[in-house]
Amino acid sequence: MAEKNFLRENWPYVLLLVLALILPFVITNRYAFQIVIMGCLFSICTLSLNLILGYTGQASLAHAAFFGIGSYGVAILTKSGLSFWLALPLSALLAALVGFLIGLPTLRTRGSYFAIATLCFGVIVSIVAGNWIDLTGGHNGIVGISLPNPLSIPWVGTIGFQTMTAQYYLVLGFLLFTLLIMHRLVYSLQGLSFMAIRNNEVLAESVGIDTFGGKILSFVVGNFFAGMAGGIYASLVGSISPSTASIELTFNWLVYLLLGGAATLAGPIVGAFAIPVLMENLQFLEGYRMVIFGVLLIAVIIYFPRGIMGAISDLRQRVRAS
Repeated sequence: MAEKNFLRENWPYVLLLVLALILPFVITNRYAFQIVIMGCLFSICTLSLNLILGYTGQASLAHAAFFGIGSYGVAILTKSGLSFWLALPLSALLAALVGFLIGLPTLRTRGSYFAIATLCFGVIVSIVAGNWIDLTGGHNGIVGISLPNPLSIPWVGTIGFQTMTAQYYLVLGFLLFTLLIMHRLVYSLQGLSFMAIRNNEVLAESVGIDTFGGKILSFVVGNFFAGMAGGIYASLVGSISPSTASIELTFNWLVYLLLGGAATLAGPIVGAFAIPVLMENLQFLEGYRMVIFGVLLIAVIIYFPRGIMGAISDLRQRVRAS
């Protein structure tokens, strides 16, 4: 009975999970499949940015910097002989630690000051990546990064990651893990504290919420997942450069978040898939596609300020009311 109620209430999510699991058997085009894998990876980045900006209201513009720290961490550690499965959590923890150290002074500021401070930090990371030649390879970056080591699972055998199908399931697994952690976090008392900070920090502080502690926690957790995504990216792509930590990536994820729907768990994933697919299908328009993209962004912000998921939610409520 409990299983029937669960399926009745959550059938759209179960259907999406089944579709995600059979997707490699549906898509045969390698280029399209590569876009799907990158969509899963960038969904993790957008979900982690959503925790900081969408739920806690802190406009971090250094998200790609933490993505870059994770990618350089995995590249350097794996090339020195460490297993990917150890290098990945260590690199993600390094991104979280740097986030903690950066957050200590910057999160004491409010409003645009935090955005400017994180923007400056992102630029600094990009410059360091391009000039610390002995460690990062300078502007040439690091090439020849190995794929994740084969994974031995009891009763299943050894799983390698040479094929795109295996890489897809690897990234999908990390995306589901990120979704699970985000769901547990935002639907907890701590999640309510995040939203109270976002809505009115002064009022939240007056009722006893540790606003600074909440902002630090959100920033550190978000940067951990950004670093984790960066590490997976480095291992799958095989080469990285200072562009891995560029501000353009942060703005891309910001657009995915705003168009998909901030402060929702589905919105970042919808944005991370819909926008790249739309841009790929408008390739024939060449330079004009950026104009269409800009017009679309303005229209969504004016008429659907809660993004695509907000518009769907409003439509659903109208249908129920009619």
